[in-house]
Amino acid sequence: MAEATKTTDRIPTAEEIAAEIERSKAEAAKSLAEADKAIAEAGKARTEMRKLEAEAVDAECDAAKAKVELKRFQEKYKRDLADDDHAHVYRFETDVSSSSAKTCRAQLAQWDRIDPTCAMEVEFNSPGGAIIPGMALFDTICEMRAKGHKVTTSCVGYAASMAGILLQAGDVRAMGKESYLLLHEASLLAAGKIGEIEDTVTFVKKMMERIVDIFADRSNGKTSRAYIRAHMKRKDWWIDSDSALKLGFVDEVR
Repeated sequence: MAEATKTTDRIPTAEEIAAEIERSKAEAAKSLAEADKAIAEAGKARTEMRKLEAEAVDAECDAAKAKVELKRFQEKYKRDLADDDHAHVYRFETDVSSSSAKTCRAQLAQWDRIDPTCAMEVEFNSPGGAIIPGMALFDTICEMRAKGHKVTTSCVGYAASMAGILLQAGDVRAMGKESYLLLHEASLLAAGKIGEIEDTVTFVKKMMERIVDIFADRSNGKTSRAYIRAHMKRKDWWIDSDSALKLGFVDEVR
């Protein structure tokens, strides 16, 4: 029978025990450091997540704001397209004076410079007024036509006196169905010496002949000068839209 080998466990020395304790401490410290690092990284990840969430909210707000701004821009663009200035329509709704005629002339000139080929419309709802400023506007409208612009003159409500003359300046003259023209003799204020008054009367008579010529020429032979003079003499001659069309004072009734 073989002899059993007797093994005796060796008792670690104090130095070995101390070394093992230090190794365990180092491993524990390493584990704690790794845990702290993991906690820090987790905190950083949470911070990044919150930042991304905030950026996503900001982006969503910016997108909503941009959508609102786009809608506002589109609505403004639609209004601009529908605006009289874009359509080259001038609504003359005051008396004919140096100021109102100048403003209208300036607008027509501006449209001409911006778009030398555009069509224009001047719509009158006016009691008339001063002849000289009115004739300046008449010539400006004719100038726009000569440059190649198609100019429509129209009347809504009424075109009285000088406004009725201005209505004759367009390529196309139109009236609203329930609108009226008013023609009458030119009026004047005269003062001074008898010769000065006579000169003024002579000048006004000359203007009246020019006015009669304008209406007769634009009627295309439908109405004679004698007929126009007779109906304007010493009275107000109110003309409805259907009569104006028959007389040749407008081209169409809207």
